[in-house]
Amino acid sequence: MTFHMLWVIALGLSMDAFAVSISKGLAMRAFRWKQALAIACCFGLFQGIMPAIGYVVGLQFSQMIQNWDHWIAFALLVLIGVNMIREGVSSDDEPALSLISLKHLLTLGVATSIDALAVGVSFAFLSVDIVLAVFIIDLITFVISFIGVKSGHFLGKKFKSKAEIFGGLVLLVMAVKILHEHGVF
Repeated sequence: MTFHMLWVIALGLSMDAFAVSISKGLAMRAFRWKQALAIACCFGLFQGIMPAIGYVVGLQFSQMIQNWDHWIAFALLVLIGVNMIREGVSSDDEPALSLISLKHLLTLGVATSIDALAVGVSFAFLSVDIVLAVFIIDLITFVISFIGVKSGHFLGKKFKSKAEIFGGLVLLVMAVKILHEHGVF
């Protein structure tokens, strides 16, 4: 596999993280570099780790992963999306306790990177340099996610109270899109 193809794959894998990053940026009342970097690091880390795990697991579990990956991602995104909508509908006067808890961030990291696990399995069959692939996927996802948070925050300042509801709806649409891509509909 060429270096160029690894970049294209990394960009494709990072799109779910980008969309979720936008939704998290939309929910930010004030842009916080620390939180934006935490989101980008988490998404980059998970997008990098999952192909490595998939690479190691290889063929023996590939069928099981392909049969359930979309359902796991769907469930996680729906739970988080519904929670964001619920919080967006609640009183706007309440201060946000914590925009992103560690549990919430880790759940989003897993949900947006499950497809990368299956890609890692395919890397094992293609004799891809997994260290280079993980580095490229991690770097691209980090950058794309940070841009997503910043862009989402910019849009969120314009829409104020409805931003979190919109972010939750984005996650729900992504969840349905995942099922559609896997032929459920």
